Order: sequence, then structure tokens, then C-alpha cells
Amino acid sequence: MAERAEVLAGEGALRIERFRFGEVTIGGDRYTDDVIVFEDRVQPRWWRKAGHLLQLEDLDGVWEQELEALIVGTGTQECMKIAPEVVAYTRQQGVELLSFDTRTACQTFNHLLGKRKIVAVLHLTC
Repeated sequence: MAERAEVLAGEGALRIERFRFGEVTIGGDRYTDDVIVFEDRVQPRWWRKAGHLLQLEDLDGVWEQELEALIVGTGTQECMKIAPEVVAYTRQQGVELLSFDTRTACQTFNHLLGKRKIVAVLHLTC
């Protein structure tokens, strides 16, 4: 079942319009591979070194942003895990780590967009 975002972001910011297993629509564009969503752009075809384990090196480019929160969409069945060093690094940097199933992560991104400096990393399947 597809879900529509409820919160509109500020002008120029991207919002996640729709998510369903294996597919997300952001700013009018459809993606079928995992993505990193910045407030103003999408990094398509996001691959992780160890598949279902999020590691620091998987987040190159994310740390260059001034972040208040990193939103992690761990999949519809939450199969993607977060390595302890990611948890420690976000804490050390003063970045809030918000981890949810991907549907909830998409809703959280839209809710926080324009209110906090955020990036979302989204695993679109399992």
C-alpha cells in the first residue's frame, strides 16, 4: 500500500511523496534503488559495503552536511542494521540518529523537513 506524505516542505526542499516496497517517489522522481535524501537533492543507487549493515563508509557525503538528525530507513521489515561505530560517531558529532522502518522514516523526513537540518538514508526493500 502506498502512502502519501502529509507535510509540505519549504520552497526548494524535496519531499517524499510516496513509498512502497522497492520504490520511493521524491520531488516527482521515482527511485527503485536505495537512496540518500538531502533537503535539496537525492543521491540515487546508494549501495552499502555490507548490504544490510550500515557502516560509516556508507555515509560518505552525508557528514559534509551540517546535520541535526540522520534518519535511517531500515527497510519494510527492518532488515538493515546500524553498526555500533555509526551510533557512536553520530553521538560524538551531536547528530540525533533516528532509525525506523522505511515507511516511518519517510514520514519523519517530511515532518522534520524545514524544521531541522536532516538527511535520510533509505533502504527500500526488506
